[in-house]
Amino acid sequence: MGRATAPGEGLKASRKDGMVYGMPTMTHRTTFALDQETAVRLRRLAARWEVSQAEVVRRAVAMADASGPQSAGAASLLRALHDSGAGLARDRAEEYLATVRADQQEWRSSS
Repeated sequence: MGRATAPGEGLKASRKDGMVYGMPTMTHRTTFALDQETAVRLRRLAARWEVSQAEVVRRAVAMADASGPQSAGAASLLRALHDSGAGLARDRAEEYLATVRADQQEWRSSS
């Protein structure tokens, strides 16, 4: 027969690495104010993934963090595209812009 332990002793021993029964120990409680649509989406994801709403938030934060540093905006994305050489050739870009301008003019005149 095993050694008797005081109540809670086994639980304390399992917390040395921050884990309890294979689950991380949660030490930070946070309150969020969400708009109705976000709250509904959060509940829907939690139900779909069969996890808590807190787990949905943890996963979303992990995914955002893993995606690397966020760009400074459209200008930096455009600069990166230009620097990579993967953009459109000038003649194709001019063609596209001419089509867009014509479509805009047509739309304005029909309004």
